[in-house]
Amino acid sequence: MFKAMILLTKKPEMTAEEFRHWLLDEHAPLAATLPGLRGLTYNIAQSAEPVADGIAELWFDTEQAFVDAYATEIGKSVAADSLSHVAARVRVFVAERVVVG
Repeated sequence: MFKAMILLTKKPEMTAEEFRHWLLDEHAPLAATLPGLRGLTYNIAQSAEPVADGIAELWFDTEQAFVDAYATEIGKSVAADSLSHVAARVRVFVAERVVVG
């Protein structure tokens, strides 16, 4: 299983509530339609000065499936929606190792 974590920093003019609404109510339903997506989780920062305002976790069967998903029209739409709402987006590809659970 391939996992991508994407750190999202809201635009300065967005409130935390506006960011949360966009991410969970507008962006998440769109991202959920990515071809080959096996899992999707959003984490909303709760600290006063977060490193990122939200972190997306996306699971695909392989890295190539991830690349292929974002090469589709849906993937391009998901990326464009993200880039139009965030000041920064950092992708981190990880090897997940579950310790508990």
